[in-house]
Amino acid sequence: MAFGSGMRGRVRKLGRVVVACLLCFGFWQMGQGAYIPAKAWLAQELMLKAWGRAGAGVAQPVPWPWADTWPVARLLARGGEVDMIVLSGGSGRTLAFGPGHLNASAAPGSSGNSVIAGHRDTHFRFLKDLALGDTIAIETVDGVLHEYAVVGLDVVDSRRSSLLLDSDDTLLSLITCYPFDARETGGPLRYVVTARKMTSRNT
Repeated sequence: MAFGSGMRGRVRKLGRVVVACLLCFGFWQMGQGAYIPAKAWLAQELMLKAWGRAGAGVAQPVPWPWADTWPVARLLARGGEVDMIVLSGGSGRTLAFGPGHLNASAAPGSSGNSVIAGHRDTHFRFLKDLALGDTIAIETVDGVLHEYAVVGLDVVDSRRSSLLLDSDDTLLSLITCYPFDARETGGPLRYVVTARKMTSRNT
């Protein structure tokens, strides 16, 4: 009897250890899943403060001491539901923190095609819900709000297509990877939202 009782005690103890390990693994998995959105949210908060300094006349204010990028515009869409800071440059390091303006393209709000890229699973996930005719706004550091109307929603193969940067129109191209629900990153397809400028006004 004592032997059987001891065995049952060890089995119960082992069961508690297994349950604890499974719980820890579950919390770790949840933490991993929340890491990227939390990082993106925190970065936007820091960039909003840098944006405020840019509006006060500080040139190229970095959002954190080791940053090699700075805010160049503020992107608004879906009636204010989308409100985020756009950084200078399109490197992978920059896009980890927010959408990035490709420096080879036109400056936001100016003539030509201004190209902004972002990750499909964080900042630019909202692109899949945009429709033709929707309004996108870009606020520049000088306090001018440039409003655009969506005129194109396209899926392109980056191996065979390139964006036209020189344009007589004032355009805005928002680019992200496609499809939005892809499990693997680095595919060749891109989702491109093209918008044409309608108006500009001081904020």
